Amino acid sequence: MDYNVPTLHWYAFKVFYNKVFEIEELLKKDGIETFIPCETVIVERGEVKKSICKPVIASLLFFRSTEQQALHQQQCLLERVILYTRLVGWQKLPFAIPEREMNLFMLVATSGEQGLEYLCDSPRDYRIGQHVSVIDGPFKGAEGYIHRIKGNRRLIVAIEGVCAVATAYIPQCFLRNIETE
Repeated sequence: MDYNVPTLHWYAFKVFYNKVFEIEELLKKDGIETFIPCETVIVERGEVKKSICKPVIASLLFFRSTEQQALHQQQCLLERVILYTRLVGWQKLPFAIPEREMNLFMLVATSGEQGLEYLCDSPRDYRIGQHVSVIDGPFKGAEGYIHRIKGNRRLIVAIEGVCAVATAYIPQCFLRNIETE
């Protein structure tokens, strides 16, 4: 293993002025991988209907880089973005999203399924409920916690401290309990 190779992690920006796609293009020009959870919506202007890609969580952009690159991008994009951070001692450090959490979030967010509900960085506790994995259906492979939302059993896949996505109804036969240690 080469210890001189910088480690890439996922980070998140809160983007101002509804400019997530503009910031995404700037990051891509620097060779940085990005992810914006989006949905396709039909907009009608006069007689013309058009499909557009719309972010489902306003102003949220994920990107994969080193910690040093994340801090550099924060400086370059000053007053346009805020980097999600965590407090370590008395210092704010970029919040590196665990690879597994990000992969599970992207699995659900890109499923194309209807009825997904996105939850922003509210203080809500997403850890209440049974920890399960989905063994069949469009969300097969996803893991998260079961909650009742609007009377339906839904799977919450969270990126702690940033956001979460709630799936549409999942039949109980598609779920497997994950024993907590």
